[in-house]
Amino acid sequence: MEKVIRSLEELDAEAARFMSSLSPSSQGATLVTLSGELGAGKTAFTKAVAKALGVDETVTSPTFVLEKIYKLGSRASKFERLVHIDAYRLEKGSDLAPLGFDELMKDSGNLVMLEWPEKVEEALPTPAIKISLAILPDGSHTISYG
Repeated sequence: MEKVIRSLEELDAEAARFMSSLSPSSQGATLVTLSGELGAGKTAFTKAVAKALGVDETVTSPTFVLEKIYKLGSRASKFERLVHIDAYRLEKGSDLAPLGFDELMKDSGNLVMLEWPEKVEEALPTPAIKISLAILPDGSHTISYG
C-alpha cells in the first residue's frame, strides 16, 4: 500500500491509522523499519506515531544519541514504550549491541521504530512492518508499507 502525504495533518492522520492497525507481538518487541533518503520523512513519521501514542515529550531525531526511549501512558495501552533508533551513524549490525538492542527486542511491550535498517540489517529480526518514505518533486511525501 502506498499513500501520498501532503501536509503534517495528513501525516498525523496516517500515523494514527497505522497505529490503530498495529498490535504487540507475543513473541517480543514489534519492530518497524523506516527506509528512505535524508529528508524523506522517517523522523517526521516517528514523531507522528509518538503523538498518536500520547507521547507528551518533544520527539527529536536520535541521530547523535542513536536511541531514545519514551514511556507510554495509559492512552497507549497497546505498548509500554516507544523505542526510536537511528542507525544512520552505525556501520554494522553488531553496533546495536551497546544500545541493548537484543534485550529491547525481547520485550513485547516495546514498539521499536528503527531508521536506516539497511545499515544494520544483518542483526535485525524480521520486521513486523517495513516502511519506505520518499519525497516527491512537489514537496509532498510517499509512504509505502511492505
